[in-house]
Amino acid sequence: MSSLQYEGCNYFRMRLILSTLSGKSIKISHIRPEEDDPGLKDFEISFIRLLDKVTNGSKTVINETGTQIVYRPGLLLGGILEHECHLSRPIGYYLEMLMCLAPFTKEPLKAVLKGVTCDKDDPSVDLLKLSVFPVLKRFIGTDEGLELKINKRGAAPEGGGEVLFTCPCRQKLRPIKFTQPGKIKRIRGVAWAVRVSPAFVNRLVDSARGVLNRFLTDIYIYTDHMKGSQSGKSPGFGLTLVAETTEGAFLAAEEVSSSRGSGESPTVPEDLGKRAAMALLQEIHRGGCVDSTSQSLAALMMVLGQQDVSKLQTGELTPYTIQFLRHIRDFFQVTFSIKVDKRPVVPSTDENEEEEELKLGADKLILTCVGVGYANVSKPIR
Repeated sequence: MSSLQYEGCNYFRMRLILSTLSGKSIKISHIRPEEDDPGLKDFEISFIRLLDKVTNGSKTVINETGTQIVYRPGLLLGGILEHECHLSRPIGYYLEMLMCLAPFTKEPLKAVLKGVTCDKDDPSVDLLKLSVFPVLKRFIGTDEGLELKINKRGAAPEGGGEVLFTCPCRQKLRPIKFTQPGKIKRIRGVAWAVRVSPAFVNRLVDSARGVLNRFLTDIYIYTDHMKGSQSGKSPGFGLTLVAETTEGAFLAAEEVSSSRGSGESPTVPEDLGKRAAMALLQEIHRGGCVDSTSQSLAALMMVLGQQDVSKLQTGELTPYTIQFLRHIRDFFQVTFSIKVDKRPVVPSTDENEEEEELKLGADKLILTCVGVGYANVSKPIR
């Protein structure tokens, strides 16, 4: 069977995940050949090891310099596993991809991941729970057995965090039609802090509410100040916010403090709270039925659904999602129909027309595709 050929280190996880799901071998060459330290980085090796634990019979061949990898996927096994994530990337880097695979394993997945729980580069564990879980639930059809529990928090750079992720497996996914996001009805969130003063979480909440209270009254932000062995090895704090709509769409955003030794100036809780609130408003302005973090997972689940039409409204696609759709075309030969869903134009009564327009948010897109009828071969039909 001929393998798909790619070059460069970009979209590394995406290629391995789609290869595993489609059963197609891939060869990736020219991985950072010009750098002082060429080839795969430690966190990418760690990701390959995690993939090896989830599957059975997959084969990975890496050349001596690490600049080329050939990957032949095996069967998705699932079950109970434990993985020490490399500290240069947070747990979210690994977890995001596990969520793509988890519904198709032979045994329900129960994974314990250790490392950094929150960092600036990738979605934090809180964000994945608040934003991606509701999307997974729609496709799986239940949230029974779907859980993400933070046993210990670990800020960058030294980590020390631990999370438990469990997910049920399914024979088939249900197609979705989700084109009406509804109106924002409430905002929830988590303000967390480790190895800093407990007052930090309250300062985060106050500054975020200062921005959001002008729009909505139903706001509740949980505070989570972990102490002792549960607080990891490095100081840090952050805020994750999620807006829920009347139709059950969740739009989330977050901000995390700069890590010790990163060379950046220390973060002030008030500034961070304000930035997180503004990031959430930006996400709401972008709109859609899934937020920018969940776009790629939602697109993948639509493709892997039954041979039926799935429709989803999103905001503007992120560059990552655009590349994901291209890769889906390579691996599954499925092309999405993308149409602009024009927002209604409300006649302006005010002299300041720009503000009137902003109230309606950005243009939305309708993504439509027919699922490939992907069946979980490992799971018997009951």
